[in-house]
Amino acid sequence: MRILSHFTYRPDRWRQLVWFCVLLLCCATVASAQDKQKLYDPEADAMAQVDEAVHRAEREQKHVLIQVGGNWCSWCRKLDRTMSANRVIDSLLQTDYVLLRVNYSKENRNMDVMERLAWPQRFGFPVLVVLDGEGTRLHTQDSGLLEKNGGHDPEAVARFLKLWSPSALAAESYRK
Repeated sequence: MRILSHFTYRPDRWRQLVWFCVLLLCCATVASAQDKQKLYDPEADAMAQVDEAVHRAEREQKHVLIQVGGNWCSWCRKLDRTMSANRVIDSLLQTDYVLLRVNYSKENRNMDVMERLAWPQRFGFPVLVVLDGEGTRLHTQDSGLLEKNGGHDPEAVARFLKLWSPSALAAESYRK
């Protein structure tokens, strides 16, 4: 009989169960929406965005960091989460870079930009491209080399950003 007593109707327990299920559904919806967040705009004029980012980087004495990928790319979302969640990486980005995401998808491959950036898609996605304030490509980074344990290694990403920052490439630093 004790076993059956657990299955009897108790309004307070059912209410708790219903509220728990509603809360769980809300959390799942928010998590799903964040995963489907549109980081890349297939309709954007990527060439104009690159030009604008280069001009801004020149004015602010920064470099441009272009993240090429697409909304279809789970690793692109993982890299974005790593970059936005880590305070050290966020600080490096704010200090030294103008960040731009360029779409590469079946809707728009942005082939004119890919040519300008020396075909970075050959490394897979996401791929990172560093430009100086004059628009010269300094480096293309295979983001797979920044991975560790099923995600992007924050220490490796921060090291990459430090090594390609304007101050790291300043000739005066090495002539002393």
